[in-house]
Amino acid sequence: MDSGGKGVNIAGALAAHGHPVTAVLPCGGPEGSQLRAMLTADGISAAIVPISGATRANISIVEPDGIVTKLNEVGPELSSSEISALIDVTIDTAKDAEWLVACGSLPPGVAEDFYELIFVRLAAGNTRVALDTSGPALLKTLSANPDVVKPNVDELSEATGVQIVTLGDAVRASHAMRDLGAATVIASLGPDGALYSDGVHTVHAEAPVEHPRSSVGAGDALLAGFLCNGGSGFGAFAIGVAWAAAALALPGTRMPGPSQVDASRVQVHEHIESDRVLSKGETRSSY
Repeated sequence: MDSGGKGVNIAGALAAHGHPVTAVLPCGGPEGSQLRAMLTADGISAAIVPISGATRANISIVEPDGIVTKLNEVGPELSSSEISALIDVTIDTAKDAEWLVACGSLPPGVAEDFYELIFVRLAAGNTRVALDTSGPALLKTLSANPDVVKPNVDELSEATGVQIVTLGDAVRASHAMRDLGAATVIASLGPDGALYSDGVHTVHAEAPVEHPRSSVGAGDALLAGFLCNGGSGFGAFAIGVAWAAAALALPGTRMPGPSQVDASRVQVHEHIESDRVLSKGETRSSY
């Protein structure tokens, strides 16, 4: 059993590299108590917002070749007072931070403008914001002009209306997402690596993994590695891809430490192979 969820994974990756980080999350029920204990054991600082419902528990079935099947429970519905408390604790925790990463699907009862409200309240300060969510919450929050957005292929296609078959399609969709408000887009392309676009540079990168064990959390490692190595430019992006590749070689949701990250394995392509057809579905080497 591991602690998990996008935010927890990112916090775990940063903590593994010695970066100060605080995970802000709602917790309730026996599962919430277990999660708090696991975070403490993993050395992850957490700002906990108590809720009456039980924290959800998800199951990931990892096959010997690394293919993952996820069985995710529906999260508990949050009351209006719990939502307000979660926003206030997030703002208070992030006000002096370098980055706030808002990630994951929204629980029942939470409006699609939840992340947008937080980003708008932080806009007057120096905290930069990154977003990793999907559906209406993604579209709504793009209007708040996040510094970084990290969609996967499906999220990128849904948000922009671009059907993504080739690498060139992914480039066009990334540019379209920037037109919707994102300053920088880092798109996870599964077994085809990842794409970076910031309005100046658009590059594709990949890092083959000889013996992948689990893709769970690899995209979170990608974003964490990018943010803690400057959070801008394709140099930081390449390091993020190295973090993702390292995560693929680990079991479960374990995040890689410095000794497990090998930046030399990353191949950065400044010339985009536009006609390259992307692999379909999640495979054993995806992030």
